Amino acid sequence: MSTVIRQAGGRDFVGWGSVLARLLDMGLIGSGAVLASLLFIPSAQQWTIESAFVVFDMALAILLLPWFDMYSSWRGRSKWRLAFNAVFGWVVVQGCGLVVMFLLHRAAPMSRLWCVSWTATTAIGIVVSRLLVYAVLGRRWRSRRNLRTVAVVGAGAHCDSVIASIAGSPAAGFRAVATLNTLRDRTPDAHGLPSFVRLSKFAEWVRDERVDEVWLALRMSDESTLLRILDEFSGDLVNLRFIPDVRSLVMFDRNMVDLIGSPAINLMASPMTPYALMQKALFDRLFAVVMLLSLAPLMLLIAVAVKATSKGPVLFTQRRKGVDGRVFRIYKFRSMRLHAEQPGVICQATRGDPRVTRLGAFLRRTSLDELPQFFNVLRGDMSVVGPRPHAIEHDDEYRAIVDGYIHRYRIKPGITGWAQINGFRGETDEIEKMRGRVEHDLYYLRNWSFGLDMRIVLATVAKGMSHRNAY
Repeated sequence: MSTVIRQAGGRDFVGWGSVLARLLDMGLIGSGAVLASLLFIPSAQQWTIESAFVVFDMALAILLLPWFDMYSSWRGRSKWRLAFNAVFGWVVVQGCGLVVMFLLHRAAPMSRLWCVSWTATTAIGIVVSRLLVYAVLGRRWRSRRNLRTVAVVGAGAHCDSVIASIAGSPAAGFRAVATLNTLRDRTPDAHGLPSFVRLSKFAEWVRDERVDEVWLALRMSDESTLLRILDEFSGDLVNLRFIPDVRSLVMFDRNMVDLIGSPAINLMASPMTPYALMQKALFDRLFAVVMLLSLAPLMLLIAVAVKATSKGPVLFTQRRKGVDGRVFRIYKFRSMRLHAEQPGVICQATRGDPRVTRLGAFLRRTSLDELPQFFNVLRGDMSVVGPRPHAIEHDDEYRAIVDGYIHRYRIKPGITGWAQINGFRGETDEIEKMRGRVEHDLYYLRNWSFGLDMRIVLATVAKGMSHRNAY
């Protein structure tokens, strides 16, 4: 078996590009500090301490920023995720630097306004630099320069989808150049590309044309083909990527994880990495504190109104399932009159329900009855964004008749979610309504990003949390 050696040639944003990116970040950190000093002119003592702080932060940035995936390949990655990682990484660096300065008793003389200005200026500079470089690379890739060539192995709808995705994403920096038909039932030149049915001819062509990558668009059960490809290209420096057909799986996390020292793919597990969970938990706590402080007068007014307009407690609590099925008590402003229910039976509110008070109808329609759930977020029972939790009795009913229902509980339930901003709120009197809600929840799980959470929060605020189905 022949061995093909390729020259690196700087064909990706790695190697020397990564070094330049690090140097650029150091320059932006220093420039941000200088610009902040021009705005807030420091004294001699402040200048000495602040200069030491800047140098120390540069050293910290060299050590910590690579942990935020800022210097690996940009091909096929979201520019907004790159920008967020850059800002989050810089804030962590700055936070660590401030902690060290505080422990050394050197933080007091520093100007707070200078520090905030420096942090903001540098964050803006890092984001702008990333977006500019991303735009330049995307333009080069769209003009079909510096593309990585891809040969696709597979057949059928999944293989067609992979090839179509490559063609439909020119800014990702890939170009399909050939296929290996594993079913041997197609004519050559499928998709307008050279198509092979024999692995030996395909491998020979890949080596002759110096193809960069081979993507395996195969079924999970097609182990024999996978092993043959791995054996054929074991002596070549060509990237092999497995893109399994997982359409039959409800949940699938494509990320490789380390499991007691062995690589593993999560077929059905929480899609959230520890880093993502840290991001989400930090945002949840900060957002909950801000909302509770800012909405305290309104919540106090609602509490007084609830108590004054009907008998009973201000808050309504109910047992719900949280992440991994753990049970917690959810808080709401009471919107119904006190009434008796049969044990184990929960009756959903319907339009014109006589149990709902006049004030309660307004609170439910505007979702103001949900505000106490920020206490649930602060306690760690819920998240700001996630699948809405249902009554436990409904969980037991729907998990048996709605495919994928139980997977909603692989992450914390939320005050708002992807299903809610897309119209799936209120009563689920038809099974199709619940199926639609679950489909949107699973979409959120499979496609989670911090940017998607922000989009949902902004959409919730823009719509005022009001909906015609909320009653």
